[in-house]
Amino acid sequence: MSDRTRENLTVSDLKSSARAAGEPFGAVLLVRKVSTRTAKNNNLFLLAEVGDRSGSFHFTCFSDNPVFETLKGTAAGSPVRLKGQVEYYQNRFSPRIVELEVLNEEELGREGVLDNLVAATSEDPEALMEELFGFIAEIRNDGLRATVESVFGEISPAFKTTPAAVSMHHAYRGGLLEHTVHMARCCRALLPLYPVVDPDLALSGLLLHDIGKTVEYEGQLAAQRGRTGILQGHVVLGYRLVRKAGMKAKLAPDLLERLEHIILSHQGELEWGAAAMAATPEAVFVSMIDNLDARMGMVRQALRETPDSEEFSDYIPGLKAPLLITPPAQASGGEPAQ
Repeated sequence: MSDRTRENLTVSDLKSSARAAGEPFGAVLLVRKVSTRTAKNNNLFLLAEVGDRSGSFHFTCFSDNPVFETLKGTAAGSPVRLKGQVEYYQNRFSPRIVELEVLNEEELGREGVLDNLVAATSEDPEALMEELFGFIAEIRNDGLRATVESVFGEISPAFKTTPAAVSMHHAYRGGLLEHTVHMARCCRALLPLYPVVDPDLALSGLLLHDIGKTVEYEGQLAAQRGRTGILQGHVVLGYRLVRKAGMKAKLAPDLLERLEHIILSHQGELEWGAAAMAATPEAVFVSMIDNLDARMGMVRQALRETPDSEEFSDYIPGLKAPLLITPPAQASGGEPAQ
């Protein structure tokens, strides 16, 4: 291959309109997922997702490809050096990978490699943590505030770096912190519109709704559900953390039950992982804000990662559609429709 393939290009570089079909490239990326599929002719192929902090892409690898066996045995979260050729399928970047090797610890430790691989919140984590504790201080009920403080006192370091999901939304280092603070901002703005919602209970439940993910996820480079996460899930893990803290704080039984209900029902639907359907004003309120910010998180990520040359993003499973990237004409100085 030419010297050009030795460039360590980012996903953003690769998706640039400057890359022509057939052009060779090289990149150091993180394997996020590899799954085995069966083609219509019953032949096996692999569908892989790889990425770095600038974005991700999928590619297919058939059994006659020299990298098939290596890729098949590569675990999620593994850093790899790959070489390939730029190709497009239905106008989407879908390269052909011709070489792939898993990086060892020495290569991974080279300056800049880890930082380039791991996607992280674009916001200042320290500022987000300060804002988070500011929201906790706004909780007027002593028992609820003590409960929230107790939980964060136990898991605060992990909360700062944990993603909010493996792939759907805010799926990057610090994503859970970003997601929670954004939800709290939304909560503050919407509470005056809904006086039936108890502010202290709603804010407490919102701040704690995904706390179980600090236990559910593990992995330095790519978050995956660990043994406990698979066996119990973040809803149950969060419920346990909150119940323990609430009893320690001697929170009134009715308030504790209502706070636990927010944790158990925040997923919104039973098929989405909720242990119960939201059945209090506060639980409905938190569940809706959670869904709103999760979806807007998908929107923000698509806007960040889609090249300016594209009109639409790739298909977003959580939205069940691609996203129109170009801004409204009026926002960019165009004339309103007649």
